[in-house]
Amino acid sequence: MISWLTGTTFGKFISTFFISMVPVVELRLGLPYGIALGLDYPLALAAALLGNMVPVPFIIVYIQRIFAWLRRHWGALENVITRLEKKAHLKGETVRKYGPLGLLIFVAIPLPGTGAWTGALVAALLNMRLKSAVPSILLGVCIAATIMTALTFGAIRIL
Repeated sequence: MISWLTGTTFGKFISTFFISMVPVVELRLGLPYGIALGLDYPLALAAALLGNMVPVPFIIVYIQRIFAWLRRHWGALENVITRLEKKAHLKGETVRKYGPLGLLIFVAIPLPGTGAWTGALVAALLNMRLKSAVPSILLGVCIAATIMTALTFGAIRIL
């Protein structure tokens, strides 16, 4: 199974796609991972972008309902959910001030605690419309991909 994931182009694409879907690491790990596996850059970029963006509309549309359901059915998660919401609201100050442009900038910075997942959470908690949040997040992810590409190829040259 592991050799299939790293031994074929399709397997490399799929594994890069799924790694890019994981919160916190997202494209910041997915893109360098795909390139390190030997996936051609355009394929690694496509897999990382797609994987990073797939959860975004679902987070924006459903996360508040999911949080409400979890609070009703799993009271033990109340503190975790409250912390997530507080962090998102704190990070959302720039987004609240500058709107979609602030969201784009927030997502574009490839550091832990920023990115598509947190940007989608912030957009959802600020009740941003899907049609303004998704393009901002997509552009931010593209900028983050550009930064990660430069860092990845710079690291490859150094090593």
